[in-house]
Amino acid sequence: MSMDINCDLGESFGNWKLGADDELLPRITTASLACGFHGGDPLTMRRAVEAAVEHGVAVGSHPGLPDLLGFGRRVMAVSPEDLHAYVVYQSGALEAFLRPHGRALSHVKPHGALYPMLNRDEDLAAAVVDAMFELMERPALYWPAGSEDRALLRVAHDRGVRVIREFYPDSRYGADGETVVERHRGPMSPDAAEAALRRFLDRGEVETIDGSVIPLAAESICVHGDGPTAVAIVDRVVAVLDELGRPLAAATANDSEDALR
Repeated sequence: MSMDINCDLGESFGNWKLGADDELLPRITTASLACGFHGGDPLTMRRAVEAAVEHGVAVGSHPGLPDLLGFGRRVMAVSPEDLHAYVVYQSGALEAFLRPHGRALSHVKPHGALYPMLNRDEDLAAAVVDAMFELMERPALYWPAGSEDRALLRVAHDRGVRVIREFYPDSRYGADGETVVERHRGPMSPDAAEAALRRFLDRGEVETIDGSVIPLAAESICVHGDGPTAVAIVDRVVAVLDELGRPLAAATANDSEDALR
């Protein structure tokens, strides 16, 4: 009955600030931290890890394409060899910040434009899964619920990777079940996010941008940390789960005692 609440965080870079990490980390159970390619820098990574450890939050990597200008949301032509190295490089840097705290990566969650790329390209998907096995003893992948029969899911299942499906109350869904990747995330009404959340929890479904309805099953609720109303939406998520008697726990809590709150 427990439910995970996760956020994509650590996406500030130098003097450019994004997200409300300090406010969100005490409220959630899992964080996916940027690793320097689409956002994040060494000091931001270190501080985010320290805060996550302080609040008992499970930490995974959020590797993206080398695209600071486009925030990793522009599709790029990369080879499987390139992408394998990108994931190992970024996730390995984050793992180095976790190691002094006796913590390890709880998961890998590809960022932005990598979603549609990995959904469609079997070779790129295999490269990411290979990287995960180099990084983790028991690889775990965060992936959108509703995005089924995709290349990365097929490879992950074939290789025995645990897939943790996410529901996004603050995102739009296409008719194919994939979330709509937007260059800039605008403000979303907490009321609208709560309505989408209750529909998912009550009926296991979401309304798409064309007005159709698709079924969803997920064990984690993701609120994007770069959204200007992220804190208010997380507060609504926590309140609804508390109302329904759903305790909060990281989805990887059974894999790591440190992940449980």
